Amino acid sequence: MSRLMSVAGGPYTPPVPVRELTAVSADGARLHVEVHGVDDGPVVVLAHGWTCSTAFWAAQIRELATDHRVVAYDQRGHGRSPASPVCSTDVLADDLDAVLAATLAPGEKAVVVGHSMGAMTVLAASARPGFREHAAAVLLCSTGSSRLVVESLVLPMRAGRLRTWLTRRSLTSRAPMGPVTPVSRRILKYATMGAGSSPVMVEACARIVHACPRKVRYAWARVLDGVQLDAHVRDLTVPAAVVVGTADRMTPPVHARALAAALPHCHGVTELAGVGHMTPVEAPGAVTAVIRELVAEYGQSGGRSSGRSASRGTQVDIGVPIEESA
Repeated sequence: MSRLMSVAGGPYTPPVPVRELTAVSADGARLHVEVHGVDDGPVVVLAHGWTCSTAFWAAQIRELATDHRVVAYDQRGHGRSPASPVCSTDVLADDLDAVLAATLAPGEKAVVVGHSMGAMTVLAASARPGFREHAAAVLLCSTGSSRLVVESLVLPMRAGRLRTWLTRRSLTSRAPMGPVTPVSRRILKYATMGAGSSPVMVEACARIVHACPRKVRYAWARVLDGVQLDAHVRDLTVPAAVVVGTADRMTPPVHARALAAALPHCHGVTELAGVGHMTPVEAPGAVTAVIRELVAEYGQSGGRSSGRSASRGTQVDIGVPIEESA
């Protein structure tokens, strides 16, 4: 399992859960699950992305737990969930099914939020009966459904075969990430975060990402390289909001706009000006506000009509982050 490195103080310190449990997936994989907040509040389920852990959601958990029940879990091989020899979008969907079954009563609804690979998990589960039983609405943060390597802007090169090849080699590198150092922070910030990200945000992301074991990082990178979930987008019939940073190099806004065009019921697209790939950390207030909006509109009553609605596009300028209020 991973080393559990996280910031020791400030807004990105992982909150202490009310309780912890283990969900068992269809193939026997064991998943670490945390429950925060109040038992009688509306439910929010959080699925983190590649190389992250429940610690990634610290800001959202801390703010939402005052009046929500918040469920967060470690994807297999990440955080405190043991690694598994099986890595695919299908098992990610199995894992989300298991978490929902372990934490929600039959028929109980939740707003399900995914970031990056976590949002791909939501897409992969979109047609599952268990997901449809429990999902009132979803939020897809900083993600795409296909062509992840081809569309990546991490390498400042003209699009084409060479950029795609080099991006693939970088993504699936087996090299160890090593300790968190000033150089590694700069690299991580360039690849995954906006230029205005504060040092405390970069530190939080670096500690979380560097805690992911090398073998786990490599195994899931190969899955991401071949992700093809376009058909699953059309199966996501519950209301779905999309959030993306305009400076996202990993999954640039072209992905968010494609999702919005294909979703049967797009609640809207929020483009966060100057924000990179790590939207829940870089713009915690903006992401939490969208979650609260979905809960207010769909979560209390278990969702509304799944007929197609007009996509509402919004660009939000969050300004320069301030460490003390991040």
